[in-house]
Amino acid sequence: METKKYLVTGGAGFIGSNLAFELEKQGHEVTIIDDFSSGNFKNLLGFKGDVIAADVFKFMPEDVYFDAVFHEAAITDTTVHDQKRMMEVNVEAFKNVLYFAAANKIKRVVYASSAGTYGQNPCPMSEDQTPMPENIYGFSKAVMDNVARQFAAENTDMVIVGLRYFNVYGPGEYFKGKTASMMYQLYNQMKAGNRPKIFKMGEQMRDFVYIKDVVKANMLALEAEKSCVINAGSGIARNFNDVIKNLNKNMGLKLEPEYIDNPYPFFQLKTEADLKLAKKMTGYAPDYTLEKGIAEYVEALNKRK
Repeated sequence: METKKYLVTGGAGFIGSNLAFELEKQGHEVTIIDDFSSGNFKNLLGFKGDVIAADVFKFMPEDVYFDAVFHEAAITDTTVHDQKRMMEVNVEAFKNVLYFAAANKIKRVVYASSAGTYGQNPCPMSEDQTPMPENIYGFSKAVMDNVARQFAAENTDMVIVGLRYFNVYGPGEYFKGKTASMMYQLYNQMKAGNRPKIFKMGEQMRDFVYIKDVVKANMLALEAEKSCVINAGSGIARNFNDVIKNLNKNMGLKLEPEYIDNPYPFFQLKTEADLKLAKKMTGYAPDYTLEKGIAEYVEALNKRK
């Protein structure tokens, strides 16, 4: 396989670090840019490439070529209410990355969008639906999609692929704190011997997608022939009662959930990715069911503890 050079922004974070290691595993040269505001060096133990400590909103390297840029850097905490900061870090920084790519004749950019753009749209959620985000995070990602489409239309020699991540979980999210997946938080509650807390009555549904499928979606985006914004999920909605059932099974426990009131006025009751366009544009199809993903994740978590 031909060795290529890739840049991963936000490479010390959950998804970025998993992606960086997969690229290295395939024999490529990887450079990471991360300001370590939410990423952690421990995610990069064993990484062989260069790590630049910088904010992509304020800095990008000059006169350097990469075969593609994977843009994962962002504020991912959906509870951040500072609208100006969210728009600067997510949207303005993304513009900086696109300008950098164009100036250095980099022909492909793959970036992280979000299912948060859909809001309460009906399921399955498809890319032709009008974005109806419930918070500034989802709005920033919807604007990023707009920017990407416009930039691609004006720079026809570039391929820009946006991946709307659904509820990602898996190894590498240990340092995200309160923004880590519910899968990880519920595991920790149960590992401590506590009943797992979920909103009444555990029937809210999510498209839980395992990290390895998200990395797969990114790798397949390198082969897309046209610019696009596509979903990256499992394609199947499952409820939180199912999550606890599978955690109990794989952890050897029998803990009943503790149902609590939902304090959030805006809360997606269900997310589910329509994957038809993703399959058409990149060939993406997930490899992990909820059962397979939780089993592998619990095994990894047990080894880590």
